[in-house]
Amino acid sequence: MMKNIYKQESKFLKQKREQLISSLLKGKEPDFLYKNAGLLDDYFCKSFEKSIIGPKMNFSKNPYALIALGGYGRKEQCIYSDVDLLLLFSKKLPDEAEELVREIIYPLWDIGLDVGYATRSLNESINLSRKDFEVLTSLLDARFICGMSQLYTEITTLLRKKIVSGRSGEIIRWLVQRNEDRHLRFGDSTYLLEPNLKEGQGGLRDYHTMLWIARIKSDLKRPRDLEYNGYLSYADFKTLTKALSFIWNVRNRLHHLTGRKCDQLNFEYQIKLADALGFKKENGQEPVEIFLGELHGRMEFIKEHNLIFLAELGSPKKLTLKNKLTKINGLEIIKDMLNITSSEQVLHSPELLIKIFEESSRLKIPLSAEAKRVIKEFGYLVDDNFRSCASCIKTFERILAAPPSPFNVLNEMLNTGFLTKFIPEIEQIVNRIQYDEYHLYPVDKHSLRTVQAVKKFGEPEKTGEDQLCHDLYKELSNRKPLLWAALLHDIGKGDSGGGHSKKGAVIVRSILSRAGLRPADIETVSFLVLEHLLLIKTATRRDVNEEETAVFCARRIKDPERLKMLYLLTVADSISTGPKAWNDWTSTLLRELFFKVLSILEKGELATTEAVEAVEEKKNKILSSTLTPQDRDDIKACLNLMSPRYLLYTSADDILEHIRLYKLLSNAEFVWEVAKDSESNTRTVTICAKDSPGLSSKIAGVFTLNNIDIIGAQVYTWRNNIALDIFNVKPPLDQIFEDEKWARAKENLQSALSGDLDLKEALRKKIPVYRSDRPYTLERPHRVEVDNKTSSFFTIIEVFTYDFPGLLFNITDALFRCGLDVWIAKISTKVDQVVDVFYVRDFDGQKVDSPGNVKAIKTAIEEVLPKPVDT
Repeated sequence: MMKNIYKQESKFLKQKREQLISSLLKGKEPDFLYKNAGLLDDYFCKSFEKSIIGPKMNFSKNPYALIALGGYGRKEQCIYSDVDLLLLFSKKLPDEAEELVREIIYPLWDIGLDVGYATRSLNESINLSRKDFEVLTSLLDARFICGMSQLYTEITTLLRKKIVSGRSGEIIRWLVQRNEDRHLRFGDSTYLLEPNLKEGQGGLRDYHTMLWIARIKSDLKRPRDLEYNGYLSYADFKTLTKALSFIWNVRNRLHHLTGRKCDQLNFEYQIKLADALGFKKENGQEPVEIFLGELHGRMEFIKEHNLIFLAELGSPKKLTLKNKLTKINGLEIIKDMLNITSSEQVLHSPELLIKIFEESSRLKIPLSAEAKRVIKEFGYLVDDNFRSCASCIKTFERILAAPPSPFNVLNEMLNTGFLTKFIPEIEQIVNRIQYDEYHLYPVDKHSLRTVQAVKKFGEPEKTGEDQLCHDLYKELSNRKPLLWAALLHDIGKGDSGGGHSKKGAVIVRSILSRAGLRPADIETVSFLVLEHLLLIKTATRRDVNEEETAVFCARRIKDPERLKMLYLLTVADSISTGPKAWNDWTSTLLRELFFKVLSILEKGELATTEAVEAVEEKKNKILSSTLTPQDRDDIKACLNLMSPRYLLYTSADDILEHIRLYKLLSNAEFVWEVAKDSESNTRTVTICAKDSPGLSSKIAGVFTLNNIDIIGAQVYTWRNNIALDIFNVKPPLDQIFEDEKWARAKENLQSALSGDLDLKEALRKKIPVYRSDRPYTLERPHRVEVDNKTSSFFTIIEVFTYDFPGLLFNITDALFRCGLDVWIAKISTKVDQVVDVFYVRDFDGQKVDSPGNVKAIKTAIEEVLPKPVDT
């Protein structure tokens, strides 16, 4: 009978929770956390009253209490949060304790609640808390539910008397260390586009750490005491409350959306959450971008106050500041932090608002919480006169150029609001989100990371790509324009619509003219902002081996010094964007383009006669390396079959390797060689085959069938109808069985060329079983562009679309059906879209420039493009 009563109570609890959740989802329940915890309290109180087991345990001699712990104890009970409970007994555990658990807790499991419980005596709890601070922190959040209230009072008193009072420093150090470890593991949520709402920096656990430390130091009973005890100002506590309310609302809706406890805000949920929270498109930003921007702003506030809190209260171990003294009148060092001596000093000398940041950079010490409050309070003093003040500009430029360190002063300038007061145009990119899988950081954070990346080029002991950047950075006679450009290169993204580079160049002129920079420096910074995507786009979307490509860039850049700055900005920008924007392959292409453009700028454009001489010199080198007259005659005959373009852009060693493959071909349909490139972790697949219609398309289809991603391709046809297709691809995921993978792909290609394998049908069956790596998307339209101006010899087709297994095969097959040969293919990325670029000619070897043919090509490609994924 009693079992049925508990089932009824748990069923009633489930119904009440469902009603409460329904109100929350309609936006009608601002006190959801408190009321959700209250429903659980009611259940436990009624269970205590109606318990059959309880009276059997001799309550008067061994009283017990039900105590809420963790988030339940703090009344932060989200939809699928754990219900943490302590059954606390005055003396030893009675035999009936487990029966009591079955009686009260099992029905909650039956309705899907995740209940974690512990049954302990008072002495066990104290002893365990002394050994395990995880247990201690859960008890710091303890809240009495029902039973013997005196027992709850007794455990909280004993905890403070026997553990907290005598070991507060040790406990706080442990909390600080755990806080740092957690940040390392989960990352800075204010920088990440997939933040962890609880464990990441700026998440709820940062707030909890502040609470625990305040409870240890001041025996706080409730969060409001953070204000009453002077830990936070009235305004800060009000802002904190709003930030927490927003994050908890997001967390609750994330729980409901996923149907489980979940704190990682993955891409696949973000658009749905933005819609559920009522965000609308505004000023050219999608709802999801506005939602994430607000979330980052809220988490930024929690992060900053957590850092201030730990700096002032959480670190008993202070820095040793021998010989670190400030000479700036109006500043002082208190407790190893920079402080402003008085508000009157700021009114008398507003330059202190920027001088304190320069001192922070020089001494490598943080600003105190009070200093940050003063900067925020007196931000109105940063007016037009301040922004055009020559000494303030010089101070800012010294900060901009200061060597990089873990303590990033520019971040502090941004977080205190000073940076947006000093350069108001930056306000438009603060917490501005670019919703894609390539830009990992909001625009403002990305810009500051780019500055840091540029400055790191100046550090010693570099190798490889870093060594080149280091050398170029050191060679610059004036680094100031590069640093300004790094800070402002994406400033145009604050304006809605496309073309942020052009918009940014205009905005930069206004900012730097106001700051009084030299016209030459303004011109250089404006140029760098305008062209900051030129090199990376060209390297990844054009044939860097074609002379016209480098000449095109050289004519745009004009000056070697500017080229070096543009290259450094490009590398820093790409590194700061994320790993999908910067990798070994991108680095290799960019470096190759840089050296080709630099050579043209320093030595002039290559003349046709020089190209002819280069080809003849290469032929002589190849022929002189042969051993016998017969070999020499055979190779000479092969050289006569090769196109000038092939001979010009292919190394002598590669030409000899290709001739070797050609000799192996004999009567076979094709032969291939797979070579590893350890520097870029890619594979070069060289295929020598008898040319046939759609050959490149079939090769692409076979690679797709075997999950091999293509990065780029070069296609050459010799005069004897022999095709040489050179594909750069990513290695198979399972490199242990790489040889087996290539053997299978080779068999597939043999079958495809002989007609035994229907590639279209095989891909049609294969593609649906692929798991999509992009479960989210924004509705961005496909775009097909046909360029007949850039190259004198080829029509260049750019396809902007969504990634999809078999995409390259579909496009190349469409081009084949249009009567086009693909000579060069470049596979690149633009935001969350792919950009496939093809250099093509018709079957007669001509460019395709008639309007009718161009329209037909666009239509054929658009018909095979995938639809965007529904969200």
